[in-house]
Amino acid sequence: MGRQPNDLLLAVHEAALAISDELRLDVILGKIIDKARALVSATYGALGVPDGSGGFSRFITSGMSDEQIEAIGPLPRQHGLLALMLEDPEPVRLPNIKRHSRFEWWPQAHPDMKSFLGVPIVYQNAIVGAFYLTDKVGAPEFTDSDQEAITMLAAHAGIAIENARLFERSRELTAIEERNRLARDLHDSVAQTLFNIVLEADVAIQLMESDSTRSRAHLENLAESARRAAGEIRSLIFELRPPDLEKEGLSETLRKHVEALSRAHRIEISFDSDGDCGVTAHDAYEIYRVTQEALHNALKHANPNRLGVVMTCKDGAILVRIDDDGRGFDTEDASVRAHSLGLTSMEERMKALGGRLEIISRPGSGTSVSVTAPLRPRQTGEVLA
Repeated sequence: MGRQPNDLLLAVHEAALAISDELRLDVILGKIIDKARALVSATYGALGVPDGSGGFSRFITSGMSDEQIEAIGPLPRQHGLLALMLEDPEPVRLPNIKRHSRFEWWPQAHPDMKSFLGVPIVYQNAIVGAFYLTDKVGAPEFTDSDQEAITMLAAHAGIAIENARLFERSRELTAIEERNRLARDLHDSVAQTLFNIVLEADVAIQLMESDSTRSRAHLENLAESARRAAGEIRSLIFELRPPDLEKEGLSETLRKHVEALSRAHRIEISFDSDGDCGVTAHDAYEIYRVTQEALHNALKHANPNRLGVVMTCKDGAILVRIDDDGRGFDTEDASVRAHSLGLTSMEERMKALGGRLEIISRPGSGTSVSVTAPLRPRQTGEVLA
């Protein structure tokens, strides 16, 4: 007996909610196929995303052990029923998959399967993936109600997959922006300092015999410029080094970063923390990068005497606040973004976490940057920072 309409809608709604708050493509695909398999009591499930070249960019399975997956071998190509689901937007439901004209073969280690439900995932009139569900538990075949449920879930899945793809592209653009920013920093600060070192050395050599006092002054300037260049290079290298958040946690990683910046820039930077608050490693990485960017902006543009970083946990959220006593700026000035302070990428990172970035500043009055993100419940297999 099929499910009642209200029960069906509720089950699909709950499954859709479970996938709506995730933006990492591999994670969301795993969630989607797990929910689909549970929704219709399938023994096995798979979700394929085409790569546009006759293969799959992603092919996520559910219901198989790691040993089974490894024995089956590499990702399948688009053939047989796998291909049919990516060619025609209509679902396919079969009591015996082997009797379909498009069935071809399975790898030797592949489980033997019988009943089948295949549903394409369509987004804006394009097939962006497909559900493959087999062997309904406790029944010889999948029902009309099962097909209706997966078809409804496929509509939500299409939106979720597209959102995850857009997020990936945004992250790629953010990474390019960060690399470009580091290249500009190397050119603007380190390259200029090295050029000054060369000039000071040339002048010191010329004056060495005729005016040793002036030559010594230039050598002292040279030494100071070299120390400054070394500090700038250390700071940039530290920014490039990936943090070991899973091992040390967000609080300890930020503390070490603050100490390194304090030594490199010879400025007092305080750090106070309530601990890691149970934040996941993924969210911790995003918060770390936003905090790192805020500190970089303060050190490069604000000319502060003191900096402070405070990390607190309250009301189901994590808050990191970065305060400086520097020159400040007009937050309404459109030219601030034009000068590439990384504010856009910072806001995008926090938006992806369901959080927010708040900046309070006035010319001559310092700046306060607040980074807030909700503490998400940890998913199965997800690592805490």
